[in-house]
Amino acid sequence: MTHLNQTPSSSLAKPVEVAIPCAPDRGITKVWELRKTLDRPCDDLVERVLLSRNIESDSDGDKFLNPSLKMMHDPSEIPDLDKAANRILDAIHKDEQIVIYGDYDVDGMTASSILIHIIRALDSDNQVRSYVPHRLDEGYGIHSDAIRNLVEDGAQLIISVDCGITAIEPALVAKKLCVDLIITDHHNPPESLEDMPEAFAVVHPRRPDSKYPFGELCGAGVAYKLAWRLATLHAGREKVSPYLRTVLIDLLGFAALGTIADIVPLVDENRAIVKHGLSQIPKSPNEGIQALIQASGLDSSKVDTEDVGFRLAPRLNAIGRLGHSAEAVELLTEATGQRAIELAENLSRMNEQRKAQESAIVSKAVEIVEQSGLIEKGVKAIVLADEDWHPGIVGIVCSRLVDRFARPTILMQRENGMCKGSGRSIEGFNLHAGLEASSNHLLSFGGHDMAAGMKCDETQFEEFAQSFMSYADTKLNENDLVHRTRYDCVAGFEELTNESIRRLDKIAPFGAGNSRVRLRINRLKLNGDASPFGKTGNHLSLRVGSIDNPGICVRVVAWNWARHLVHIPASAPIEMIIEPVLSTWNGKTRIEPVLVDMRVV
Repeated sequence: MTHLNQTPSSSLAKPVEVAIPCAPDRGITKVWELRKTLDRPCDDLVERVLLSRNIESDSDGDKFLNPSLKMMHDPSEIPDLDKAANRILDAIHKDEQIVIYGDYDVDGMTASSILIHIIRALDSDNQVRSYVPHRLDEGYGIHSDAIRNLVEDGAQLIISVDCGITAIEPALVAKKLCVDLIITDHHNPPESLEDMPEAFAVVHPRRPDSKYPFGELCGAGVAYKLAWRLATLHAGREKVSPYLRTVLIDLLGFAALGTIADIVPLVDENRAIVKHGLSQIPKSPNEGIQALIQASGLDSSKVDTEDVGFRLAPRLNAIGRLGHSAEAVELLTEATGQRAIELAENLSRMNEQRKAQESAIVSKAVEIVEQSGLIEKGVKAIVLADEDWHPGIVGIVCSRLVDRFARPTILMQRENGMCKGSGRSIEGFNLHAGLEASSNHLLSFGGHDMAAGMKCDETQFEEFAQSFMSYADTKLNENDLVHRTRYDCVAGFEELTNESIRRLDKIAPFGAGNSRVRLRINRLKLNGDASPFGKTGNHLSLRVGSIDNPGICVRVVAWNWARHLVHIPASAPIEMIIEPVLSTWNGKTRIEPVLVDMRVV
């Protein structure tokens, strides 16, 4: 793939010797696995990485490295989307009261905001409003009582975002009350059309009858496709007015926020949404987004996937976990001036509270697991409940336990005779299917293969836990329950140059389905002791040399690795998995890889 190089390189098929392990190796923290054994090895590092990700042709490489908005699929191919768009335009024309029924996470917030902004762009006088269920009082999804209350308040068209695909009863309630309900969702759909809600329209890229070519859109992605179609139908042609085009481009920022936060694969059109949406966030005219950027302490000139995942999204999610997400939707749709600043600062305060509670729950849950000896007993899933665990926070704690114990994890709060909580899974285990198999012990559940929420009567908790753990026992083996890190290919320090790392950076945006580039570097030697650094000495700085090229010495940064210092003897021969990084300080750029894992040879 000579298009990747500054100058033409040798043929992709040119054989070179690359040291590829035949079996997994054990690092200090995880089992190492090669992404893919290259059947067409080559001598160009970037090409080897792309090959490891099954990007083999020149055209696929160009498309991947330079994702264009032109690669986005026709929204009309999503079932019922045109039907929904025409109904919304009719409601706008008739000045009907439109309510966007959202969800309390970032995906739901941004999806709600996208539709609110596009409807107001089509009719600046439209009084479209949002409804977000309270996470603790109502729980996830569309609720029949909420539908009744909205209709009583004058709603004439209700549009769900990021929820509704299982809302059988609420759809019947809406039908009985003679209000049209449009469902837009991306969560696991039923297997047959007969089991779908009887709504006016059900917009879902993975409906049983869908031929849409990409099924991994998040809720905000589906909402964006609907917004796009609203604009073209309103214009009466594919080319919209300059004003609407500007609106759609700006809304890519909202879609990118939802896509990253919901951890859907950053491939295909999700890649285009995030690539172009990230560039819109810093320059968004939305005062709420600008206030959020400032409250997050970010550089307002550039925002990347890590900024969204670790700064912006947690602040938006925090209000949904500890308060009411209506404030976050207000920030993204209504707030200006001092109100936007106040809301953004409140989200930051909530996030600090969330982190404190999360830390306490993690400590308690880990203590229970370790003292009960669950891991030693060979239990393949963790299911726990406690009176003091906040149901809005247990989901993120589940992720921490999955990272620690490599097992599907469900944590719930016991309160007033009920247990409510969330679960997170590991690769290869369908959490949603596990809940389905145990559904006779649940009052409600919903979500993805990797993340879900559930509720049961407290008297059914033990039966549910046993049922779910039994299901996991039949689906998982011991090899599934180990921490793993996958690397793209073997490389040498001599291949890491400023230019090659800049080219590797073009593989961004990184996230689910497109992880950061990881390289295995063999035949290395530590030059002296690893040196702790940072305010609390949590990090390590390692001077690493090449055994085969004694003139090469590189500083490798190991974040939060101080606890492993005892396992790293001075001057030891080692192998590493690293992420190639360029570090700039005082105007000087240098190669400074980040350690993922290492082993002493």
